[in-house]
Amino acid sequence: MVEKIINKYEPDYVSPPGETLSDILDSINMSQASLSERTGRPRKTINEIIKGKTRITPETALQLEKVLGIPASFWNNREKQYREFLAKEKEKRKIVKQLMWLSKFPVKEMIKFNWIKKTANKSLQVIEILKFFGIAKPKQWERIWYKPSAIYRKSKAFESNPFALSAWLRQGEIEAQKIDCKDYNSDTFETILHGIRALTNKHPDTFIPKMMEMCAKAGVAVVFVPEIKGARVSGATRWLYPYKALIQLSLRYKWNDHLWFTFFHEAGHIMLHGKRELFIEGIGDHDPSEKVADRFSANLLIDNKLYNQFVKRDDFSRQSIITFANQTGIAPGIIVGRLQHDKIIGYSYFNDLKVKYIWVKGE
Repeated sequence: MVEKIINKYEPDYVSPPGETLSDILDSINMSQASLSERTGRPRKTINEIIKGKTRITPETALQLEKVLGIPASFWNNREKQYREFLAKEKEKRKIVKQLMWLSKFPVKEMIKFNWIKKTANKSLQVIEILKFFGIAKPKQWERIWYKPSAIYRKSKAFESNPFALSAWLRQGEIEAQKIDCKDYNSDTFETILHGIRALTNKHPDTFIPKMMEMCAKAGVAVVFVPEIKGARVSGATRWLYPYKALIQLSLRYKWNDHLWFTFFHEAGHIMLHGKRELFIEGIGDHDPSEKVADRFSANLLIDNKLYNQFVKRDDFSRQSIITFANQTGIAPGIIVGRLQHDKIIGYSYFNDLKVKYIWVKGE
């Protein structure tokens, strides 16, 4: 009778080995109490083995061999196979959860921009995402990228897709780490900003490497990272270290007036606000510090006194705007953008004076 039960045993059977032990005891009409007495194991231990709450140890397996005549190797293998099955089931559940986590990221775009490698196996793709963020488990993403930052919780836009925004921010970090910067110096940075202002008339091939080089001398890494679907962000500022700041730009709105306003807005955060804050431009927050950064950007781009004098002249012809831009040393499109923002001219006026930037394929 015992042999018949052993032959029916299947290694991938889900039940614990205690159920097999229970079946054998029933077949030979032996109670748990009797088995306890014969093995010298406490009744509670025998009961917990049968219920699957306690493992069959090698010592117990040897005792069962002597009492029941069934090899200790059978019980050891049964226990091993069952525990392996439980471990695999746990891993499967874990992978399912990770695949759900993976599906929330804009993986296709991240692959397109070469932020991560494409893999045929989704489990391996999860690993690619973990490596990208520099974390061991998905839980760490929430702890590092979501919970610590109050701005994530305040922004309705971020809540709609925190995964896309965190990917964009992380890529900025990765690129900034490659930039060798001197220790941050506010006086140097302020001086450099006035020098960068003169680059607004230049082509991106000229102004991008130049502004990156200049800012690095003041301890500020500037990176351009393409906007990724769902991020809804045009710029961000944060401190990587107490001595190194990061300005990250996405070129979301593509026009030169917006790009330059965003850059100087982010620079304003560095000059005027704390090192523990994360500032994200373009997600709809109404923090007072954003208005302060707006004023900083507007006044640095166009001297407030000169701008008011220009507005008082009440001549907003194309030539007048171009002349004023030449006098102040900035691109005409920035003047147009300021006048449109202040509702002095309509948003359809003189947009041809603005310059449109596009990402070159492969960059």
